[in-house]
Amino acid sequence: MRVLVVGGTRFIGARVAAGCAARGCEVTVFHRGRTQSPLLPPSVTYVRDPAAEYPILGFPEALKRDWDAVIHMVAMGEADAHAAVDAFAGRAGRLVLISSGDVYRAYGRLTRKEPGPPDPVPLTEDAPLRSVLYPYGRQDYEKILAERVVMASELSWTILRLPKVYGPEDNANLATIYMAAAHPQWRWTHGHVDNVAAAIVLAATSEKAHRRVYNVGEETTPTTAERLACLPPPPHPYPAPDFDFAQSIAYDTSRIRGELGYREIVDERAAMAAGVSDTR
Repeated sequence: MRVLVVGGTRFIGARVAAGCAARGCEVTVFHRGRTQSPLLPPSVTYVRDPAAEYPILGFPEALKRDWDAVIHMVAMGEADAHAAVDAFAGRAGRLVLISSGDVYRAYGRLTRKEPGPPDPVPLTEDAPLRSVLYPYGRQDYEKILAERVVMASELSWTILRLPKVYGPEDNANLATIYMAAAHPQWRWTHGHVDNVAAAIVLAATSEKAHRRVYNVGEETTPTTAERLACLPPPPHPYPAPDFDFAQSIAYDTSRIRGELGYREIVDERAAMAAGVSDTR
């Protein structure tokens, strides 16, 4: 397969590009040229361009050719989703959009921006989405709008809604768990970066993922109390944000497991304990 990874030089993207290459794909990475991951093998081709500054609103002519899959790691909203659809319509066998679990109405209720009682969990891919847009106040970030653009296109597409990702380079201190210490029954689905990248590679290279939306994350989401029982004490207190902790953010990930046969490549609980120990 000929695979283009948009934003593939660090954290999840670098592991996705490396995972595709390990499967024998011909991988090209489009990025700003600021970093180059040691995870990527010599076979990977780089296309560096200032146009890769987020949000990416245009693609160089060198990339407007046939691809079996375009994996867009960094599409933030409506405008850059339109740019990708316009650039790769008729050229990409599949456009894989990396989205987020923040599209769900439950996330808006957690952050107190969406009125109403807590939504039941775990959240399936068919759970209600937010009606209040722009969850972080940025007009260039709204994954709901990015998803709508891709779904309305004539391209074959796959959408993956990611959990809270942790691992080397990001959230390694597990602040997103320690911050909820005062809320022992609260749950938030996490995913080690290696597992999340493996799910993306699997979906991008599977014909079964045509026009499908998948939640990504742990098979079962533990409570905060269950997580803390397996983790060392935090090196310092982590203040809790102004969340409504009556609303858990736990995903049902059975679809990607049942349809594509997804399984974790690293044990989540062991990875958490080992990772946070390394950062203390």
